[in-house]
Amino acid sequence: MKRFFLTASVLVLAFTGSAWAKDSLTIGIQLEPPHLDPTSAAAGAIDDVTYANVFEGLTRFQEDGSIVPSLAESWTISDDGLTYTFKLHDGVTFHDGTTMDAEDVKFSLDRARGDDSTNAQKGLFSGIAEVNVIDPTTVEVKLSETDGNFLFNMAWGDAAIVAPESIENIKTNPIGTGAFKFSKWVQGDRVELVRNDAYWGQPADLKAATFKFISDPTAAFSAMMAGDLDAFSAFPAPENLIQFEADDRYRVLIGSTEGETILSTNNKKPPFDNVKVRKALAHAINRKELIDGAQFGYGTPIGSHFAPHHPAYVDLTGNSQYDPELAKSLLKEAGLEGGVTVSLKLPPPSYARRGGEIIAAQLRAVGINTEISNLEWAQWLEEVFRGKDFNLTIVSHTEPMDIGIYANPDYYFQYDNADFQARIKELRATTDTDKRNELLKKAQTMISEDYVNGFLFQLPRLSVAKKEIEGLWVNAPTQAVDLTHVRWAE
Repeated sequence: MKRFFLTASVLVLAFTGSAWAKDSLTIGIQLEPPHLDPTSAAAGAIDDVTYANVFEGLTRFQEDGSIVPSLAESWTISDDGLTYTFKLHDGVTFHDGTTMDAEDVKFSLDRARGDDSTNAQKGLFSGIAEVNVIDPTTVEVKLSETDGNFLFNMAWGDAAIVAPESIENIKTNPIGTGAFKFSKWVQGDRVELVRNDAYWGQPADLKAATFKFISDPTAAFSAMMAGDLDAFSAFPAPENLIQFEADDRYRVLIGSTEGETILSTNNKKPPFDNVKVRKALAHAINRKELIDGAQFGYGTPIGSHFAPHHPAYVDLTGNSQYDPELAKSLLKEAGLEGGVTVSLKLPPPSYARRGGEIIAAQLRAVGINTEISNLEWAQWLEEVFRGKDFNLTIVSHTEPMDIGIYANPDYYFQYDNADFQARIKELRATTDTDKRNELLKKAQTMISEDYVNGFLFQLPRLSVAKKEIEGLWVNAPTQAVDLTHVRWAE
């Protein structure tokens, strides 16, 4: 297949008989992935490029958040809820031509849950007792206890099915089963994908797609206005959206995400090992000022780690209303009347960098001084996420319904509450929707009242696209830029 690129943004044109039709797309995203293996890192930018496009799981998310079959054609669940038997699609191949079968599913799940696993969401697989190959298209997964979230968990990018034949180089040469194949990664600039013409499902309309990395909001605006990009997912300059709305070349897509944006707090490192200091931190934050200043009004205030569009959501913002005098009083009770200086380490997204300056000023007003460090994404993952070497940071957790991370005392904000852990364990064993929602409400309340983190706002999905483009997700039930149904209108 011939492909012609004069620049990273040139569109490939194909004659369709009566008109010239565009069949390539260049889309901007703010963060460059540290590598391209979604099963061994916490960076959401990996899923931006690879989710559904390159890699697939047994199940997958639809744009509305529902779970549908993917590599698994169907499944049955035993009466006791402990055994899931998946029937796989027949004739599926990886991009290198090797067969995808039950052995690959077993390899992937065993690798994710193994003692030496580097999967960032290893807890998704902790309830798996064993994985058995019944035949090439049938795999049996036995759980140690019932898990009402199991099919949901299998839709995460972290649960992508990979092959032992290509695992060694997966970070730089990802080989999956998706509708697009990896073509090229020019580090610091772009990743190129091409259509997988041997795809087992509905082929993609696009023949090629380029993910262009532009971290600077001003550069993102300039690239879109110049026509160098066809779309920008999670556009980093909300102040410019009004200009795109007034330009008949573009559409502005405003949706929701699963991204709880939080002032993440190291619960084991002084002074935030003291709940009074964490509570003071929460009451020092003016969410409206933050959302207006960093997000130009886009964002929904939250008081716990939970998405407002979920039916089990509880509005707990009243637990941490803006009250600087109360914050000062709490710091005095904690013995910090003279003030305290802490680190604030910020990753690259504009909501973090812009929000960090605003929050630093708010905290300074009550006696919490911050030393700001602007980190690149790889640095943030190494120092903050893995190394836990921080006091405060700002980040949006874009994983779907991930309140369960607070049950992991080794997670980077190091919250260790046995009662909360028991609540999440009970939730996993519950399948009744009403009972699950009640447990989720109690879980939200527990972490809100324990002031584990500074809960800021739900990240909106703000994207810009040329008006002829159809099929882009407006909402983001998981972090992904799914191009499998994207096309240019004729």
